[in-house]
Formats: sequence, structure tokens, C-alpha cells
Amino acid sequence: MDLSLSGEQRQLVDSFAAMYARESTSDRVRAAEPLGFDPKLWKALLETGVIEMAVDEAAGGWAASEVDLALIAEQYGRAVASAPVIESQVAARVLAGCGEPGAELLRHALAGDKLISFTPRRGYGDSLKLVPAGAVADAVVALVDGRVVAVPVTENRCPVTNLGSLPLADITIDDAAVLAEGEDARRLFEAALDLWLALTSAALAGAAKKAVELGVEYAKQRHAFGTAIGTFQAVSHPLADSATAADGARLLALKAACAFADEPERAGELAAMAFAFAYETARDATNRSLHIHGGYGFGMEGDIQLYYRRSRGWAMVYGEPAVALDRVADARYGAVAG
Repeated sequence: MDLSLSGEQRQLVDSFAAMYARESTSDRVRAAEPLGFDPKLWKALLETGVIEMAVDEAAGGWAASEVDLALIAEQYGRAVASAPVIESQVAARVLAGCGEPGAELLRHALAGDKLISFTPRRGYGDSLKLVPAGAVADAVVALVDGRVVAVPVTENRCPVTNLGSLPLADITIDDAAVLAEGEDARRLFEAALDLWLALTSAALAGAAKKAVELGVEYAKQRHAFGTAIGTFQAVSHPLADSATAADGARLLALKAACAFADEPERAGELAAMAFAFAYETARDATNRSLHIHGGYGFGMEGDIQLYYRRSRGWAMVYGEPAVALDRVADARYGAVAG
């Protein structure tokens, strides 16, 4: 597997990195809290075609590969950006896969008229829990009682206060348009969930890498006993461990993204595996970096706490690593009966 970037991919990474550096500074991220949504950033992202690139040309998009989307997600994670990029891209993929039932909503999503989100949690009865971007979305694509549906969101949402300052909401299903049923619904949702897990793992790997960089920079500046604290093994060794793990999380996330085209039979297994490892890596990296910052790391004016809180919030929208590892086991050995 060759993970070296092409010239076009390097330009893609550089352009999104520059855009986030300009439109998603740490001050802007803090200003967007507690809702966790920056309308100005979202507008800038729509202007780059971030939704169009997620769907194929037949559906009106640019047909970016899963690897391209993962590279974008990595930069999203490095900026802990206040916009639902991944959920919107996955939702657009589902709508495109539904054909005519999802065509009108997809047109609105591509035009930027409506913010359409995707929830990785299955819904039951008349409720959806912890919906990503549910507090700001116009509609949510979900699997409810075995059917893929589009749920309009207006007064039927209940925003959920959370430590990650994400625009989460519980949604009551008052009305829903059925997009797919039966085996088609299962196939669409499973593919969408695999993509969400792969892209979120790339974002978590990016957040972990940036957290290590923040820790290293502070360890160079902070002095104790007349020397930089980065020279102490109790500081440098944990950072080295997290740096190694962050590189591994990135490689596994990209391998999962490559699998959609190269090893489709393993895409689900690798995506869940990447998610579990990336979450644990981001959790440990942000924790270590925050503690290296000392008391300053816990202050809301510090940047590292943004990564500490946001990385946990992103992952727990789906569940703990054990939930993803159960998915890995199901993919490899078959689901447990019942």
C-alpha cells in the first residue's frame, strides 16, 4: 500500500490547512462555544466545495476518493474545527446512493441551502439520540427501525449540553421521508457508518498529532531547575510514545480509507479498527499534553484543552473503543446470533 501523496493530494491538503489556519483559529473555536458551530467557517467550507467532493459526478459532485476525504478530515482534526464536515459529507453520500428519493435533499445540500447531517447511532421508535450537528442541522439522515430516513429538524430538537462543546441534539421524529428499506437500507447505512468511522479516525489522528506538537512546544519553553522540562524523561518519553501512536493512527486511518477501493471486503473491519485505535491515541495524547502544560493546560484560555475536550466528544458520539472493536469482531468472525 503506497501512502505517498500525489501532487493533487498535496495541494488539497495544503489548501485546507491554509483555510483552517485562516478561518478556524483557536480564538474562533473558543468564540463558537458552547454551541460548537461557526457559521462563517461553514460558509467558507461550502465555498471550497467540501460537500460536492464527497459525491460522484453523476450526482453533481466531484467524485473525490475516500483517501482524499480522509486527508481533509485529518486537517479538520488538527484545527478542531467548529463545523460538521464529516457528517455532512457522509449524509451526501447516502443521499446520492438513494437515487431519486434522496435527490431533492441532495440538491439542497450541494447548493448549501440546507445543512444535512448523518448520525452513526441507530434510531428506534420516535427518537434519535446524540445526533451530530443536530442542534444546527435542517435534516438528519438516519437508520430508524431498519429504514434509512431523512428527518426534518425544526422545533423537534433538544440540544444536548456536552463537555466537547459540540452541536449535539436529541431529535423527536415527528415526520420522516423514507429513503430506503430492507436490504438496501442496511447496505446504505453500513457503508455510511464505515465511511464515518474512517473519516473520524483520520480527524482524531490529526487532533492527536497536533496535541503532541502543542506539548512539545510548551516543553521547550517551560523551564524548571534551570532547564527546559522537555529534557526530563518523565516529559519526553510520554510525548514520544504519543507521537509514535499518532503516526500509527494516521497510517491505519489511511489504510482504512484505501480499503474502500482496494479491499472493499475489509473496509468495515479496518474502519472500525482505525476508529478504536485513533480514539485511544487521541485520548492519551491530549491527556499527556494537557498535564505537561500543568495548571495552564486546564485553563479555558489554553489551546490544549480544546483538543482534550473535542476529541473525546467526537468519538463518544458513536461510542467507546469497545463498541468499535465489537464491530471489528463481527466483520471478521460474523455477528453473534441474536
